Amino acid sequence: MRSFLKLLVLAAIVGAGIGLWVTAPNRVDAARFDGLTGDAARGETVFTAAGCASCHHAKGSEDKLLLTGGMEFVSDFGTFYAPNISPHPEAGIGGWSFEDFANAVTRGVSPEGQHYYPAFPYTAYTKMQDQDLSDLWAYMQTLDPSDVASKPHDVGFPFNIRRSVGGWKFLFMSDDYVIEAADNERGRYLVETLAHCAECHTPRNPLGALDKARWMGGAPNPSGSGTIPALTPDKLDWSAADVAYYLESGFTPSFDAVGGHMAEVVENFAALPAEDREAVAAYIKALPPLDE
Repeated sequence: MRSFLKLLVLAAIVGAGIGLWVTAPNRVDAARFDGLTGDAARGETVFTAAGCASCHHAKGSEDKLLLTGGMEFVSDFGTFYAPNISPHPEAGIGGWSFEDFANAVTRGVSPEGQHYYPAFPYTAYTKMQDQDLSDLWAYMQTLDPSDVASKPHDVGFPFNIRRSVGGWKFLFMSDDYVIEAADNERGRYLVETLAHCAECHTPRNPLGALDKARWMGGAPNPSGSGTIPALTPDKLDWSAADVAYYLESGFTPSFDAVGGHMAEVVENFAALPAEDREAVAAYIKALPPLDE
């Protein structure tokens, strides 16, 4: 009996050690950014493509570049609120280093070493190119600060245990692309990384991770009203020109106008070069049908 108890204790210690290793924050290697210089002008394009203002701008304000945060994201795990990411030194991220920023955006890890919840789409941003990340950081330093404090998330037990997010990342976070690029790397980069389109257009498994087997297959609207449409060719019969025009104008081939949060997405894409919208359209038209 005593031998059995010793083995049980040893197994518990080993199991706890493995658990701590699996759930530990995974930070970037800062040396990979040596020699990089951010360009704020290029960073503005990255900022727009990534939709940063769409979620983080001050609610009710016409200033889309005042990144006070506050937008709510309702989920089965609780309600998450976009934080203040303005360059304010206390209320925002003005006191961060570039390394802090890189860890947050591409690893989902705070400067204090806590895991961010994946309502923040770092699972897509993890593939962001180093130069784009540096340019984005440079641009965000030029924006106006806001002293409004971030609203705390409304998440109950057990989802409020931040360390458990590390286990979720271990299971579901990957820097691999889902679709082969063929000759359209820009389109794939925009859709799968910067614009993180799958966050809304792909269904999720019971643990909240994207169901990559049904990539871009449509999903319930997190607001609880309706669904986010599928973009696969068996569901969307628009031409590439139709898709590109929609991203520029907000009008569908049947002359319906964009609505909801997608209006913000169209506003962002309309500000990008036409070549980017065409690359996204080409990516969408190359998606495999779900019924294969």
